[in-house]
Amino acid sequence: MTNEQTAIKATYFSIIGNTCLAIIKGLAGFFGNSYALIADAIESTTDIFASLLVLFGIKYSNKPADENHPYGHGRAEPLITFLVVGFLITTATIIAYESINNIGTPHALPKKWTLIVLGIIILWKEYSFRLVMKRSIESNSSSLRADAWHHRSDAITSVAAFIGISIALVLGKGYESADDWAALFASGFIIYNSYLIFRPALGEIMDEHLYDDLIDEIRKVSLQVEGVLDTEKCFIRKAGMKYHADLHAVVDANITVKEGHDIAHLLKDTLRKEIPELGHVLIHIEPNDY
Repeated sequence: MTNEQTAIKATYFSIIGNTCLAIIKGLAGFFGNSYALIADAIESTTDIFASLLVLFGIKYSNKPADENHPYGHGRAEPLITFLVVGFLITTATIIAYESINNIGTPHALPKKWTLIVLGIIILWKEYSFRLVMKRSIESNSSSLRADAWHHRSDAITSVAAFIGISIALVLGKGYESADDWAALFASGFIIYNSYLIFRPALGEIMDEHLYDDLIDEIRKVSLQVEGVLDTEKCFIRKAGMKYHADLHAVVDANITVKEGHDIAHLLKDTLRKEIPELGHVLIHIEPNDY
């Protein structure tokens, strides 16, 4: 299975799971008098659209290079991640606003059975987070990683709701708003997670130096290529699921231009074979007495 297929399969898993959970949470929140569960349902609803965006981003970013995009379409992925972050922040704002309004509004205690629903949801969302995060690492997809954090945010929101409802039920009349305080806390956590998702995507767009391990691997493989005496500068930039590399390779100063050209091609082919996640590799030849 290719990286793209792995990511797409994980995204479909997210879409189906979030759709089912949004319905379950909405119904349980409405009939169980729990705004925290309704807030949870709102987040799951936005998660559906966010996952659809991720699906589009993964498919578009893996389109082959063309005349107008010689490096491919990989930069679409972090752009989609920014949109997903926007969904998260909007969701958190809505939940916070409604929670504040509900804190001052008298309402009935949540139903006890809502705790059972929340317990099942928490376990499922944590499982979903671990599965999608694993697939994001396997496929090297930043937008899929953002989708995974959606699941973790949803799990934390559900934990907060579980705690809030438990407090309201244990302490009884006068503590109905504990449910709403839990939803308010969850909105703050969603904002924090939004930053965690946004920061690496921004680094990807800005070609930030984040790939020391990959550089070390490139240098190690390069030294195994016949004719390469050493390596100097090595720059990495990420685009979608691929890494593009610029590498300065040191060769014997006394060889011909043709021999240096052949070494550069052999080095490029070897790197792309040994490190499949590499996309474009640009080799600059340096003489060893330079």
